[in-house]
Amino acid sequence: MIDTQFHEMPDGTRIAHRFHSGEGPTLVFLPGYMSDMAGGKATALFAEAQDKGRAALLLDYSGCGESDGEFADGSLSKWRDEVLALIEARVTGDVLLVGSSMGGWLMLLVGEALGDGLAGMIGIAAAPDFIRWGYSPEQRETLASGGIVLEDNPYGPEPTPTHPGFFADAERLLRLGKEIAIECPVRLLHGQRDADVPWETSVRLAEALRSDEVQLCLIKDGDHRLSRESDIALLKAQVDGFY
Repeated sequence: MIDTQFHEMPDGTRIAHRFHSGEGPTLVFLPGYMSDMAGGKATALFAEAQDKGRAALLLDYSGCGESDGEFADGSLSKWRDEVLALIEARVTGDVLLVGSSMGGWLMLLVGEALGDGLAGMIGIAAAPDFIRWGYSPEQRETLASGGIVLEDNPYGPEPTPTHPGFFADAERLLRLGKEIAIECPVRLLHGQRDADVPWETSVRLAEALRSDEVQLCLIKDGDHRLSRESDIALLKAQVDGFY
């Protein structure tokens, strides 16, 4: 694995990333909520890019992984700007965005900003607008009044926090209620046994995208993570379609 490097943002925050130069559009992997570039899907795609001589970029959002900052200070708009800054600093040519879970929401925000520089997008259990459909009215009221919501974390010992700053920012970045002005080819993968993000969310996303080149693949026995060997093979095949 290529060593971690750091990109300094205007406020001094250092964003950890790994970059491999190569051919074709640069694959940029956007992790999920509280995840980082050391995850199984990210590392598998990066290794595949290295093997095939393709350009790829992994990163940790501020407050996550090896990057500076506190997770409590994170937001979609802040992380979007970090991704765009890294793309500007490291990438030459078009970008292929791959977004997992919350990264699938962030993928839309980054994609809108890239415009014609976007070669394509691949969503993995994409979760746009999850602060609307993923929380109870009581939880939303707590967040709106400045409180923190803690939920059971099936992937680790500590509860998963949602902070009021993230909530307020996300409320301004909802996307599923209107047309999403993205026209590139899009591939959406979603497990129908996903206990965290309903697979119908990807159906709604496919309908909202302006692009007519949208394909949705439902994995009947797939869970939220889609990290099994067969799931990774399917993901790699989707990536191959853009080269």
